[in-house]
Amino acid sequence: MKKKFVSLVPLSSAAKFRFATEMDHFHACMVLGETDDMFDLISLNGQYLTKVPKKGNSHWQVVK
Repeated sequence: MKKKFVSLVPLSSAAKFRFATEMDHFHACMVLGETDDMFDLISLNGQYLTKVPKKGNSHWQVVK
């Protein structure tokens, strides 16, 4: 099975902090699973796991 990736752009100060400290400034995340409206993601360095709506939210913008 081919791996799927999406990019996250931090919008809030909390997301910018996580982006710097837990994601090593890498925008790309691997998709672990998805539903019709949500992504289950892990950062490339494996330190940050999150669920994000496919349309993004106040913390993250999702870029495919």
